[in-house]
Amino acid sequence: MSFFRIPLVSWINGTIMIGVFALVVVGLIIAVYLLMNSDKKTQK
Repeated sequence: MSFFRIPLVSWINGTIMIGVFALVVVGLIIAVYLLMNSDKKTQK
């Protein structure tokens, strides 16, 4: 009955990948926001 003690799913790798993906998405959103705000038109 020790066979049933082995975990069939490891959630650590998936959790780390989701966290990295979330950080990348937040970084891209911040980069786009900064690019949008830095494009100020100068008046002639």
